[in-house]
Amino acid sequence: MRQALQFYINGAWVDPVVPKTRAVTNPATATPAGTVSLGTAVDIDRAVQAAAAAFPVWSRTSREERLGLLRKVVDIFARRVPELGVAIMEEMGAPKWLAQGTQAAIGVNHFKTAIAVLENFVFAEDRGTSRVVREPIGVCGFITPWNWPIHQICAKVAPALATGCTVVLKPSEIAPFSAVIFAEILHEAGLPPGVFNLVQGEGPEVGQALAEHPRVDMVSITGSTRAGIQVAQAAAKTVKRVHQELGGKSPNIVLEDADLRAAITGGINGIMMNSGQSCRAPTRMLVPNKLMDEVCAIAKEVAESWKPGDPAADSRMGPVISETQWNKIQRLIESGVREGARLVTGGPGKPEGLEAGYFVKPTVFRDVSNAMEIAREEIFGPVLCILGYDTEEQALEIANDTEYGLGGYVHSKNLDHARAVAAGIRAGYISINNAGLDLNVPFGGFKHSGNGREFSNEAFGEFLEYKSLLGYTPAA
Repeated sequence: MRQALQFYINGAWVDPVVPKTRAVTNPATATPAGTVSLGTAVDIDRAVQAAAAAFPVWSRTSREERLGLLRKVVDIFARRVPELGVAIMEEMGAPKWLAQGTQAAIGVNHFKTAIAVLENFVFAEDRGTSRVVREPIGVCGFITPWNWPIHQICAKVAPALATGCTVVLKPSEIAPFSAVIFAEILHEAGLPPGVFNLVQGEGPEVGQALAEHPRVDMVSITGSTRAGIQVAQAAAKTVKRVHQELGGKSPNIVLEDADLRAAITGGINGIMMNSGQSCRAPTRMLVPNKLMDEVCAIAKEVAESWKPGDPAADSRMGPVISETQWNKIQRLIESGVREGARLVTGGPGKPEGLEAGYFVKPTVFRDVSNAMEIAREEIFGPVLCILGYDTEEQALEIANDTEYGLGGYVHSKNLDHARAVAAGIRAGYISINNAGLDLNVPFGGFKHSGNGREFSNEAFGEFLEYKSLLGYTPAA
């Protein structure tokens, strides 16, 4: 049984001011995996004050000093990836191959990317007789989710530290153990006290306190659109910068000239690999009506190859995170049936033999209308909606008929054709022909999927303020 009973504040592990705990559930067994302490606004204030006190010195460190510390983080992180993988498997149910090979390992890559950007990043430039300087914004408050716990933490913390900001992190209380290991990594790397702080707790109390704290200069949240709105409202009281990476209902446009098997296989794999719990998952597949039967035959075969099972026993797919999430997914699957979508495979209920945990059958619907609830709401489970279209103009109209705009996907054997269609999708991160995640380009969404960007140079910009120094250079 794991314990996350202390917070990391000002370089030390400390007890909460008011003792309060909750059980952490292993979603594969629906049994306790451990215990986490729940903080309060007082704990957040202690962490923010520590971060504010550390900021003046940390913000003036040289590029070389920060690079040295980040490189130490990479070395220690790489050594602890196997341990992180086990923690992620226990806390959120990712199967072993995914928890270690992708979920944990991607954290190292975020730090490597931050190092590569920092090595050549331009913090000051001259314009005539003036100089424009980019300075760290200050204390950053981070609220991160349970579905990709280390990935989302590192996507924020790595560029924030690289730019000279200090950090207070509130990870998900549902999946808190990997965040504890992450704090241990930073401590071992020798990060100065107060530069990074960790407070566990629930969103309505700890997240709210972090977002509205007057000494927090910017707040970044990855989560649902509902949570993002609440954070923005809390932050507005102190006019701080708000960065949001929120929900998605990404369209996957399969064009008539696509390699159907590659397109359908890649699209379904992108949904099933984390049990559908990915914000940019291609959950709306748009296909030519005349190819609907052929597409559905392939979709059935591929979806049924994703067998749920015990994450520790080399299963391909694990459970979803909680009973609450399982119930939501079941309600939406039943809604799809009720509204007239046709089941290709899967459906309500748990897979046979997996009654104990929060397992969901890999589910595919066909003949889905974009007006149906399953096509409009983010299900966040292993559920694919297949929608038909007659013309490419209609496909783009359907693709953009959503309040979200995080991801998009296009498939065509003709790259110019795919590029042209991709240009018409109103979303921030678009994959052509199954192109994978790229940490060297900005990640973020349009519309209700949030604002601001993560990854690479653009992530640095979220943590910097511009200062203009007029008359910096005497006129000739």
